[in-house]
Amino acid sequence: MAPSRTSGKGGAKGTGLHLGALGSVGENVFAHEMEAHQLADRLPDLLIDAQRIAQTVAHGIHGRRRAGPGETFWQFRQLQSTDDAQLIDWRRSASSDHLYVREREWEAAHTMWLWPDLSASMAFRSHIAPVSKKERAIVLMLAAAELLVRGGERVALLGLTHPTASRKATVKLAEAIAQHGDEAALMTSLPPPARISRFSGTILFSDFLDPLPEIRERLESLAGNGVTGHMVQILDPAEETLPYDGRMEFLSPEGGERWIADRAESVRDAFRERMAAHRSGLAEIAHRLGWSFLVHHTDRSASEPLLTLIMRLSAGGYRWQGGTATNIETPPANAPRTVAGGRP
Repeated sequence: MAPSRTSGKGGAKGTGLHLGALGSVGENVFAHEMEAHQLADRLPDLLIDAQRIAQTVAHGIHGRRRAGPGETFWQFRQLQSTDDAQLIDWRRSASSDHLYVREREWEAAHTMWLWPDLSASMAFRSHIAPVSKKERAIVLMLAAAELLVRGGERVALLGLTHPTASRKATVKLAEAIAQHGDEAALMTSLPPPARISRFSGTILFSDFLDPLPEIRERLESLAGNGVTGHMVQILDPAEETLPYDGRMEFLSPEGGERWIADRAESVRDAFRERMAAHRSGLAEIAHRLGWSFLVHHTDRSASEPLLTLIMRLSAGGYRWQGGTATNIETPPANAPRTVAGGRP
């Protein structure tokens, strides 16, 4: 249950920073199973939300385009001394005093490996947030995939699916989550160890509340082959502000640790300082790897971090493209609706 003045419950991962809720072991099994089914039932709606958010972000903004080998015509430009004469477009040049060449858009497809953290801590939702961290992670992941696939890039779930550039890629990703949501690739609080090929990238959606040394070790292994990465830290606003007073019991949703504060307000400043220090540590890890890092709170619009993320992807050479409302598809009626496993 959510924290309250008299018997609130919160928690911590390895950092002691996370708020969450735990009951008895027996209650948890049934609660986790019920939440798993509820999340599976919500996936079609989350997919539609993701596609609409992608459309909102794409509206009024053009994808970054750059010249390169490909078949898609981009623009004419004047011949330069370094250009091959075979590139001259004589029809366009005939109507001008200058020689012009046809410039084509770069069309080398990249692969972006996506990973949403679906571990127990991500199920947290306070009274001041409209959605859980888990739901927001899924929506952002699917929305990013939608925009990337529209731009011709390939996407895949890290450690779970093969890269695809299919127009139905987001539906396939949602189906994979529904079918394999209980597997270690998604249920652990750190991205799965994987060999990502050079010229590929990864986007990680998580609360990143594990101890910094563990996070650093795992991310260094992913980045070892020159992989570009983007970290999106998703937090409930209560995890930043600790808006509770009175006697509170904090519980770890993943480790089972318990800690009681007689006056929660008395530890608020120390809690905020520790949270700020942890965030600085994450930013430093990202900086050392040459990755980007951004923080998103679940009481804010999902389009905000998505816009920032897409602009950073564009700067790195990844293509994305907006579409129209007709791109929004409802998942097929026979899409899987259940998730096996006892953890949320």
